[in-house]
Amino acid sequence: MAGMQAAIEQRDAAALTDHLAEDFVGPEGMDRDGARRMAIVMLRRHRNVGVTLGPPDIELQDGHATVRFSAVLTGSSGVLPESVRVQDVTTGWRDEGGTWRLTSADWERRL
Repeated sequence: MAGMQAAIEQRDAAALTDHLAEDFVGPEGMDRDGARRMAIVMLRRHRNVGVTLGPPDIELQDGHATVRFSAVLTGSSGVLPESVRVQDVTTGWRDEGGTWRLTSADWERRL
């Protein structure tokens, strides 16, 4: 998760995509390429992007994990955030030869 957070904050959609499994599935059937395109749009919209993650709730299974957390996403063109969103996030992960890849993600905007 830290690598994905760093990729977002460094505005690197390709590095973000590297953390996704080939069979990644997101909301409404989003695939790996769709997630990459969504990241590119978000990064083009804001010059500065921030991600703050709440404490994770991790459930480990054999070679798989479910991780739930909150995320505060900020975007700005200057010093102060122009956009702030708080999301409740549920993710699925798979161990692929010692590297954990994101297999699924779903999020719900918190009011």
